[in-house]
Amino acid sequence: MQLNPVSLECRHISLSYGTNEVLRDVNLKIEPGEFFALLGPSGSGKSTLLRLIAGFNRHQRGELLVGGQDMTGVPPHARNIGMVFQNYALWPHMTVFDNVAFGLVERRETRAAIQRKVGEVLELVGLSQFAQRRPGQLSGGQQQRVALARTVVIEPKLLLLDEPLSNLDKNLRVQMREELKNLQHKLGLTTIFVTHDQEEAMTTADRMAVLDKGVLQQVGSAAGLYDYPVNRFVAKFVGTANVLEGEVTQVTGESLTFHVPGIGTMQLPRPGEAPATGPAALAFRPHQVQIAVRDDAGDASRVWVDGQVESAEFLGEFSRYRVRVGDIAVVADQPHYAGIGMLPTGTAVRLGIEPTQLRYLDA
Repeated sequence: MQLNPVSLECRHISLSYGTNEVLRDVNLKIEPGEFFALLGPSGSGKSTLLRLIAGFNRHQRGELLVGGQDMTGVPPHARNIGMVFQNYALWPHMTVFDNVAFGLVERRETRAAIQRKVGEVLELVGLSQFAQRRPGQLSGGQQQRVALARTVVIEPKLLLLDEPLSNLDKNLRVQMREELKNLQHKLGLTTIFVTHDQEEAMTTADRMAVLDKGVLQQVGSAAGLYDYPVNRFVAKFVGTANVLEGEVTQVTGESLTFHVPGIGTMQLPRPGEAPATGPAALAFRPHQVQIAVRDDAGDASRVWVDGQVESAEFLGEFSRYRVRVGDIAVVADQPHYAGIGMLPTGTAVRLGIEPTQLRYLDA
């Protein structure tokens, strides 16, 4: 089963409920066949945007194009867009077969066509042997596959997934996100899913958009957003980041002076695109920080600051330290090796930051 992928484009989409702006001037283009994630905290507007694409919400300004066709004013049933809801919304009194066939029956397809199409899609999601069971006799992962099959069988232009893995336990979530990814690749179907789980988005999506308070903050690949966040919100929301608020006081040919209140002045190598002098922030990831005891000279290529261990957590593959540097707490992750103990609270340490990994964010 191979479906024809289409593009989706939001042009200056805005939506308000009274004085509450839920979406503000959203511009976004999703390519045909992409697996795309809308990522953001609760209240960011991601679910509103997904429901707007499906036709359940209507924007007051802008255009929504599916395959180049403006969907503004087109009712949900006429859009041929499939949506899998968070709670699956299966009919409990119907068999798996009848649940999957429901959309085809509503479209008055022939019995032969229904048998063929439902059979194909149940085989695709690995549920052929469960066709005569009811949803209550299935596991959570199997129920999700039924919901996916019911949506895919109508051959939609787009597949929309609203928090598709939130009802599953951790191990099943990992398994199901792999299955989702494989199914999407087999179908070649343009798929958009909403999640607040950054790991879920980063491990499945080709690209993703980060929203906050109805504003599109950044669009790109997982690695692109993680390595090159455009602002403080993205830096802190996609992964974990240390953000030092300060001021660029001087930029010369090879170096840059950055002053952080509570820490002092740091002499740093000048990056390729040096920031202008003035207020700015410096971001770096916890795993990019090396911890050394105070009398250890450390790697000369790193930028070193003195601190004191404030707390430590053992997280299995790594240990996470919270280190007090002046008035600021810096998070540093160190890989764990058997036989090497953790640094106790109160230990005087030095933190070495790799300068090539520093990211300057505008004020």
